[in-house]
Amino acid sequence: MSTSDSDSAVSLSGCSSPRPEETKELTLDEFRRIVFKHGLSLKPQDEEEYLFVVRDVEKMVEYVNDLPEYIDPRLVPSLQAQGRTYTVQSRDENPLNAWSHRFELKDTKAISAGLLRGRSVAIKDTVSIAGIPFTLGTQPYHLSKSTPYPIPTIDAPVVSRILAAGGVVTGTSTCENYCMSGLSSTSATGPVENPWLRGCSSGGSSSGSAVLVAINAVKSWHGKRGLPIEDLGEGADFAIGGDQGGSIRLPAALSGTYGLKPTHGLVPYTGIASLHPLIDHCGPMASSVRDVALLLSVIAGYDGIDPRMTPESPLRRAAPQYHVLLDQATTARQLRGEWTPSTAGKGLRVGVLKEGLEIPSLSPDVATVIRKAAQRFEDLGATVTEVSVGHIHHDALAVWAGVIRGQMHEVLLGNRAPDLLSHPLPNLTPPVPDQKWYETMTVSNPAVISALLTGSYLADTKRFGNGYRGKALMHAQQLRDAYDTVFEGVDVVIMPTTPFVAPRQGKHAGGGEGVMENFRAQAHLASNTAPFNITGHPALSMPVGWAPVDGGGEGKLPVGMQIVGRRWDELGVLFAAAAWEVGGFGLDDES
Repeated sequence: MSTSDSDSAVSLSGCSSPRPEETKELTLDEFRRIVFKHGLSLKPQDEEEYLFVVRDVEKMVEYVNDLPEYIDPRLVPSLQAQGRTYTVQSRDENPLNAWSHRFELKDTKAISAGLLRGRSVAIKDTVSIAGIPFTLGTQPYHLSKSTPYPIPTIDAPVVSRILAAGGVVTGTSTCENYCMSGLSSTSATGPVENPWLRGCSSGGSSSGSAVLVAINAVKSWHGKRGLPIEDLGEGADFAIGGDQGGSIRLPAALSGTYGLKPTHGLVPYTGIASLHPLIDHCGPMASSVRDVALLLSVIAGYDGIDPRMTPESPLRRAAPQYHVLLDQATTARQLRGEWTPSTAGKGLRVGVLKEGLEIPSLSPDVATVIRKAAQRFEDLGATVTEVSVGHIHHDALAVWAGVIRGQMHEVLLGNRAPDLLSHPLPNLTPPVPDQKWYETMTVSNPAVISALLTGSYLADTKRFGNGYRGKALMHAQQLRDAYDTVFEGVDVVIMPTTPFVAPRQGKHAGGGEGVMENFRAQAHLASNTAPFNITGHPALSMPVGWAPVDGGGEGKLPVGMQIVGRRWDELGVLFAAAAWEVGGFGLDDES
């Protein structure tokens, strides 16, 4: 058989679909370049036969590529998707730039009986909602070749569950460009402003979600003190955020609200834009501990689709009702007279992470607030001790990079599907990055360019081989084991969420900052948050006090404390947070 006869030969695949006219079959020259790339030399007969086999696989791939998309019935919108309408608000209506698109979705039957009972929910603009543009915080035509933004045909499970629980989805929240920033000045629509002090970052990448749940708290805080309340726009009772390196907890800390990164695999990530399956988390954000627990009850549990979920993940019908369990735990303490400022922490073992207070760029003022928060636990009757996992906590950012950086650009920029059975995002057809894309992104968010270039470099197997990622995964397991060992002696571990309070907004969204200035602005920001994305432990950020802005000047901004618990023990984390607040809410202490 000669290579010219291969089309008439019997196909090994059995696929007989016609080849699209615009698709060219693999040529002999192209095949030889592949062989040369691998440093091989084929005999003529072998060359012909291997080329035939490769072309046969090519036919199979082309056949599948020409099939229509399959949409899992579990992702079909429970409410009518046709005719869903939305608006993009003016800056007067959306003064903090926290909303991406406004609309209202609700199940009128569920509102009267569901857990959320008509309360409002904002959804991060990385989550599929049928009929609503999906922007990922980036510019038009970055995610779709044919339309400014893709329009999903599915509702992500977290959205369907919120609607079934009587929640009213009132819009999508602004997020950072490709979700690649821990600050809040990279979105294509402009900076997301901190509700406590405009001109300062609200944190990212779930920037809009944090701001929207903080708005009502800011208004209430000012109102109680008789202070003027500026126009912050409309907020939301709850929000959904996403977290791959701290993107729920960082904005919660900088915006003075509550955000939980659940245990990896507790909340389904199906229908949500991914950075990498190993670090993808979706979780609740709200203005109180109990509301975080309530929304977690609504969204937790296996969806039957997401490969991030494991045999440890609870089935949907068996998922804990965290708000009920939290209420039961606090009520039991109250009945025993142990829910007081001197007894609420009785029996609770709290570890203060030594390495968490040694991270680079840690503000002395932030460290003081966290030490004071630890003392609060002791005053409440808890046992407080210093704990340590050694230097591996400081190695975690390098391990995080080794695990995902070689693949993240393909997932983030190419919608690469997970390697396990899953339901990739439909309707997402990002074009290949080009010079125009580069010129836009190097101004808007250089971290995205870095992801592309770094990932391409790490793909050089002659330079790196494949072993570096395997070793990184080993050390990710080592980090998990180190924390699991710590949790044999304590119930929760605390540390600063961020090394400093909200910094002033960067200029890079307007083109005024260079590449390195962009990276310096958030250096070390995720030192205490990213480790738990690769270990999978649940971690909550809550406001526990105030620290000066940029070391002084205009006033103070909130400080977030991170409470980390055993994997699958979200209740323990939430209980510790609730107990701490028996001594008073963190933002009520203005000392």
